[in-house]
Amino acid sequence: MARNRIPIAAATVLSMSLLPVAPVPFLNASPLQVASAAGDPVLAAAGDIACAPGSKVTATACDQKATSDLLVTMQPNAVAALGDNQYDSGTLSQYNGAFDPTWGRVKTMIRPAIGNHEIKSDPKAGGYYSYFGAAAGAQGKGYYSYDLGTWHVVVLNGNCGAGAGCAAGSAQEQWLKADLAAHPAYCTLAYWHQPRFSSGNHGSDTKYDAFWKDLYGAGVEVVLNGHDHDYERFAPQTPAATRDDGKGIQEFVVGTGGAHFEPMSSVKPNSMVRNQTFGVLKLTLHAGSWDWQFVPVAGKTFTDQGTGYCH
Repeated sequence: MARNRIPIAAATVLSMSLLPVAPVPFLNASPLQVASAAGDPVLAAAGDIACAPGSKVTATACDQKATSDLLVTMQPNAVAALGDNQYDSGTLSQYNGAFDPTWGRVKTMIRPAIGNHEIKSDPKAGGYYSYFGAAAGAQGKGYYSYDLGTWHVVVLNGNCGAGAGCAAGSAQEQWLKADLAAHPAYCTLAYWHQPRFSSGNHGSDTKYDAFWKDLYGAGVEVVLNGHDHDYERFAPQTPAATRDDGKGIQEFVVGTGGAHFEPMSSVKPNSMVRNQTFGVLKLTLHAGSWDWQFVPVAGKTFTDQGTGYCH
């Protein structure tokens, strides 16, 4: 559906405070739906979260408790756990020993994405599916969708070999096209673990070209990823990495959930902001626009915020 887009408003990098938002329970519906009782819904997101049980908390590692404290204070309507939610291999015992006492405090809000560490010791990701249950979608697929207020949200599986494929014509890519066609919402957001574009340690990954082409063709607004252990915001761009303020997708890498940091690589085109601070991305989803705010853990000052408009 072709629509003109109002340009992205000027973003700012500054200090901010948390504003509590009343939680709203998830409804039993298919596809998964989330409704806001009052006001516009809030989606909080981060990946690369919990260290192995018993790991020592330092200034640069294993601070999943601090990021979970942000979620408990914020009380968003939904939480996007962007993969590698539990290190090192995402077994059920590891989830129960580290993720659950921290991010598990908001478990009923979490709509997770699967990461590569979830399949490190088990290609079927038994610990991941056992811990999250129906919230993770059909076991063995790792992709699903839900509605959040007026927005449609698509969750994909970036583990192309262990999932249903990522290339054009694969089962997952065919599902993605069908889901987007069946849910032509004015505003749409997608997330999975591994980023297509990144200036982080792993860098950009062309395996996700088909995802981006389908999402761009459907007029999707936002893509969220983790995998690289940093925060990075890109300007709206095409699948070919050409800046496109009219109908481009704005990508955020939010691998800041608490696990650890890794070296950055070369800066990619259209990268606007890069930082390594533990925290979560707060997205307020309006009917026709969205506001973003990176919320740092207590004691840190980096933040990033702005407003975007739907296609």
